[in-house]
Amino acid sequence: MRFLLDDEQREFARSLDAMLTAADTPAVALAWAAGDTAPGRALWSRLAEAGVFALAVPERHEGLGPLPLELAVAFTELGRHAVPGPVVETVAAAALLDRLGDDASAALLPQIASGKTVVTLCVPAAGSPYALDADAADAVLVVEGDTVRLAETAGPVQPSADPARRLARPLGGTVLARGPAVAAAAAHAAEVAALATAAQSLGLGRALLDRTVEYVRQRTQFGVAIGSFQSVKHRLADTLIALEFARPLLHSAALALAEGADHRSAEVAAAKVTAGEAAYAAARTALQLHGAVGYTEELDLALWIRKARPLRDAWGTPAACRARVLAPAPAAQQPRTRPASRGAEA
Repeated sequence: MRFLLDDEQREFARSLDAMLTAADTPAVALAWAAGDTAPGRALWSRLAEAGVFALAVPERHEGLGPLPLELAVAFTELGRHAVPGPVVETVAAAALLDRLGDDASAALLPQIASGKTVVTLCVPAAGSPYALDADAADAVLVVEGDTVRLAETAGPVQPSADPARRLARPLGGTVLARGPAVAAAAAHAAEVAALATAAQSLGLGRALLDRTVEYVRQRTQFGVAIGSFQSVKHRLADTLIALEFARPLLHSAALALAEGADHRSAEVAAAKVTAGEAAYAAARTALQLHGAVGYTEELDLALWIRKARPLRDAWGTPAACRARVLAPAPAAQQPRTRPASRGAEA
């Protein structure tokens, strides 16, 4: 199995990195947290022009995908730059609508691919009764049992550890689809969401590590940079190892999802818990090594630190992901036992 990205995928990551760097995403995230979605919607359009949302939409609906590995590449960069908004939920909604069939998806999928429609998705069975950024989305999809409905409105915004994650309960709505296919489509959408969230966590962790390395090279104590202290080096090395260990798991999960492998759920869960825990550890390292200044909101660093735990728990808590990893493999993947031999083995 190949875990390295090819030249085209690496160039895609570099182009997104350059675009998001120029877009001043910290200012966009701060505005989004304050309820001003105009800068975020402008950035959303630029992401759509770069093809980010089209990666989750099939070609028959004016998309480019589904391409899970490219999605993982894109969302790593979105996490690195702390892009706000229901980006994960939008691609998960695209995966849901695609599995429901043309009648339910024909209207929304091309709009998602083009970036003209911001969609958020709520699947209470996946762990949360809240929809992310329901107040800013153009469409709020809710999956309950065997029913998908388009919510009419949402309740008041609830506080979150990350101010840029605006949570609200979707209310009312009209039924879009109903039947046994809904549960399978929702499970697939949750896997896509978990993969994208894992990629966000990986990018977030790398951003925190890079900023912390830069800081410890500048901050001095006893006349020397604290980055020269052995204990600091060990802490940063542990953080880097954890993040780099998560990367091949993320790529492997994306490939398993693309191939529809029987073990894809376990692969996605393993990537999600590993990347989420690594990013959370990176946030704690960044907070400790920045000292008292790390606790202030005056630094942009706070935008990344405050995302780490919500992303770790979104679309699959560590406990839930570990349970999926340890669950028995599907029958087709169970190892075959050798028949007992009557004679002694050589």
